[in-house]
Amino acid sequence: MKKKTFYITTPIYYPSDKLHIGHSYCTVATDVMARYKRMRGFDVMFLTGTDEHGLKIEQKAAAAGVTPQEYVDKVVSGIKELWQLMNISNDRFIRTTDDYHIESIQKIFKTLYDKGEIYKGSYKGKYCTPCESFWTETQLVDGKCPDCGREVQDAEEEAYFFRLSKYADRLMHYYYEENPTFIEPESRLNEMVNNFIKPGLEDLCVSRTSFTWGIPVTFDPKHIVYVWVDALSNYITALGYGNEKYHDFEKYWPADVHFVGKEITRFHTIIWPAMLMALDLPLPKKVFGHGWLLLEGGKMSKSKGNVVDPVILCERYGVDAIRYFLLREFPFGSDGVFSNEALINRINSDLANDLGNLVSRTLSMAEQYFGQIIPQDRRFESPDEQLIAMLDEVRENYASLMETFTFQSALAEIFKVIARANKYIDETTPWVLGKNPAESDRLAAVIYNLCETIRICASLLAPFMPNTCVKIFSQLGCLEYEHGYDKAIYYANTSYCIHKKENLFPRIDAKKELALLAAEEEKHRAEAAGKLEKEAKKAGGEAAKVPEEPKPEGIVTIDHFMEVKLVVAKVTACEPVPKADKLLRLELDDGSGKPRQVVSGIHAWYEPEDLVGRKIVVVANLKPAKLRGVVSEGMILAADVGEDAKVLFIDDAVPVGSRIR
Repeated sequence: MKKKTFYITTPIYYPSDKLHIGHSYCTVATDVMARYKRMRGFDVMFLTGTDEHGLKIEQKAAAAGVTPQEYVDKVVSGIKELWQLMNISNDRFIRTTDDYHIESIQKIFKTLYDKGEIYKGSYKGKYCTPCESFWTETQLVDGKCPDCGREVQDAEEEAYFFRLSKYADRLMHYYYEENPTFIEPESRLNEMVNNFIKPGLEDLCVSRTSFTWGIPVTFDPKHIVYVWVDALSNYITALGYGNEKYHDFEKYWPADVHFVGKEITRFHTIIWPAMLMALDLPLPKKVFGHGWLLLEGGKMSKSKGNVVDPVILCERYGVDAIRYFLLREFPFGSDGVFSNEALINRINSDLANDLGNLVSRTLSMAEQYFGQIIPQDRRFESPDEQLIAMLDEVRENYASLMETFTFQSALAEIFKVIARANKYIDETTPWVLGKNPAESDRLAAVIYNLCETIRICASLLAPFMPNTCVKIFSQLGCLEYEHGYDKAIYYANTSYCIHKKENLFPRIDAKKELALLAAEEEKHRAEAAGKLEKEAKKAGGEAAKVPEEPKPEGIVTIDHFMEVKLVVAKVTACEPVPKADKLLRLELDDGSGKPRQVVSGIHAWYEPEDLVGRKIVVVANLKPAKLRGVVSEGMILAADVGEDAKVLFIDDAVPVGSRIR
């Protein structure tokens, strides 16, 4: 019988010389799903890779004194090493600099051009180099890039455009009538439809002439293929579409699911499907836009020196502990806040106290009372029934939760059984049974039930913690999935040959560990600050020196300051501004009795639900302005924290309308 196939992908990652734990989040989740499907007997293709072209790479390579190819080769080797460390079981790794991918992209671009889906024009606007994006004046926020807040430059260049606008109706039809579960979670679907498709799609610039590090357009070599065609098409070029490197396209396409971060859901659910429609190819079955892994101070940022290094975490706590934490602590579709305290608490409570303790106690008693082999003569009694029933129940619950990517709940179901097994030990008191030779058959049943519980739970945990579960199977003396998945997760007549070894997860001294980590983080922040200062001095020369004290006439007087009316206001409603990724429209109650509307470029750091009901500070006497056609009657106060923005929230006890002085 032919195996069912399952094709799952991560986005291809932009080469960065400092990967943090957030980069691992999506890849670990994808790996868990791939391992689960393999365990169920599927023929799995798990793809990941790197997106290596663009102006930023060209500039970074020049600054480093190397070629772009040399630059990306070095960085990509680090990414591959990280995936190896994190025990990522990808079947294929694609680089957009691979020869076969380049061949395919040139064919795809030419096909779209020949079909009239791509046409030549010119693009004029404000260009943000870090984001590699053009913007119109109305899209800018305070004259800066609405995505990253950096300065922009006037730019105009000849370009090819993809007719994205013609696919709005087809996308709406596909989403709502043909495949309403194409985008998940549902909140992402609503965002795509209401913020982008309904307001109207614009044709998309798909070539560049202002830099050379990219794939040349075969029929117009001064143009290079821009990221939308280059990077997004990796999902099919990696299967052999348009090249002879691989021959898996018919076998695996369409993809079963693309796992992507929520910030790039738009590209994968609007641009990518439209391109596939233009190529007359099937669309992927699902795009799942997961949340971000944040720090308590906001997004992780190399410039802030607050990145969490997955290598250090894995060396300190073990790879499986980190993999477990990432998918147990937060719902996969929502944002999660990483903290050292949460990590240590989860390791101690779940892995050391619950799982580790269950395995250690069970195997110690098995060896103490029976040596290595648990007797076949066993006497089962009524206390066993509840535990066995839970093992039957967890099997069904786990499968349904895994199929919907509800990893956190799937793990919670397993640990309910583990907690019940620990309680079962206290209820059956095997140390008492062990003192009475007449109870040896009852003792054998208790130890056997515990071994079966550990074996079944380890089978279910294996996609999340593969190394740990191999150790468990080894200590139980049974082979991993000896009889296939279906039998592995059933209560069965299994033979056990116990080989107890060291504890799986030693308990951590939380107070001592947190102090050490705090000192280490402070060191990293200081190093990052020092590095930035050196870079600024190197780039700015004399201008980078500490400025002299301002002259008296440069000082703002108290009278001038008092002209600025700062008022406490409450956010009563908030929504994204259509066709503006980083703008939010806020409705405020400022105590005046009349609603105030403010547009702010903070969507990169806040979702509407993060703001509604909160009290903020608004500049109430600022001249109204239009941003993307929406009138803004003021400005809210926020602080620049490295590359992030932090809104200044006010204590709820302060009444709306209060003047800030």
